[in-house]
Amino acid sequence: MLFITACLKRNLDGLRLALVCAWLSFAGLAMAAEVEVSSPQLIAADEGYAVSADFQFELSSRLEEAVMRGVVLTFLIDFELVNKRWYWLDEKLLSRQMSLRLYYHALTRQYRVASGGGLHQSFPTLNEALRVVSRLRSWQVIEKASDFPQIKSGEGYRGALRFKLDVTLLPKPFQISAVGSRDWHLASDWKTWNVNLPAPESK
Repeated sequence: MLFITACLKRNLDGLRLALVCAWLSFAGLAMAAEVEVSSPQLIAADEGYAVSADFQFELSSRLEEAVMRGVVLTFLIDFELVNKRWYWLDEKLLSRQMSLRLYYHALTRQYRVASGGGLHQSFPTLNEALRVVSRLRSWQVIEKASDFPQIKSGEGYRGALRFKLDVTLLPKPFQISAVGSRDWHLASDWKTWNVNLPAPESK
């Protein structure tokens, strides 16, 4: 009897933990500030293909304060190209991720935006820096179309794009503050659109 009671207690504890985790995941999604992805496009560029889009969002006062205190904000942009198949599950052909880091350099009193490729840009105001972060231009997701024979020009595909602040890269004290707070979360839903690939540019 004691054994059965102990097993039931362990099962109930496990169920409670699963429910709490599920609630926290849902709450995190619900509390994320909205980012709108607009005008996404995939265009031929330099023998391959590049993505452009705009992101509409505003930083909360807490995020602005964090930047002023020297905290680095890392934004992630995810892109996927999917082959739509009516007879079977869709096929993911391509997945790419780009990171942008925004921070304040106290010595020069400049806001800086750094891309994963090592490019740095400096701006006198936060608004100017955010304007660059919010405008994705000519992100080369396919260097050479010939390296992806399964992706053919003239065919119809579906593109998907997402933008979010990576809270996991914040300093630990800020990660703790972010739990259960909308002010620290910034993310978009996946923005999907139909893509009819043009022929890649040739040199």
